[in-house]
Amino acid sequence: MSRLFRLGAVLRARQAQEDAAKGEVVRVRRAARHAASLASQRETTLNETDVPAVGVARAVVAALAARQTLAAELSMARQLVAEAEQETAERINDLAEKAKNRRAVEKLVERHAVEEQRLARAADQRVLDELAATGPQRAAMQETVS
Repeated sequence: MSRLFRLGAVLRARQAQEDAAKGEVVRVRRAARHAASLASQRETTLNETDVPAVGVARAVVAALAARQTLAAELSMARQLVAEAEQETAERINDLAEKAKNRRAVEKLVERHAVEEQRLARAADQRVLDELAATGPQRAAMQETVS
């Protein structure tokens, strides 16, 4: 490569940014799965608990309070799931943007390589043209020398 070209470092940086974004997507997806699992556990626990039909008033009130607490925990867990899904969508969009940026630099690198090849072919062609144009003169010089 005869011309100064510095996009290699930019391309490596863009690839590193994309790799980091991929790691973030994996991390938030894991967190979303954990939040969904937690919400599912809370829902199962809530569905399995019931209020005694008969019994002491204090026991019934305690059971109702426990169910209410479980319902609040379920609500919080569902909110965490929604937030995790939103963060996952944001990270996926960020990853797509990073991939687009990397691809743009890759295209510049490819264009540069094509231009370098074109310049090399043009230089070779100039040498061939020069040889073809000076061929008769060189032949005449060799005859006079011999």
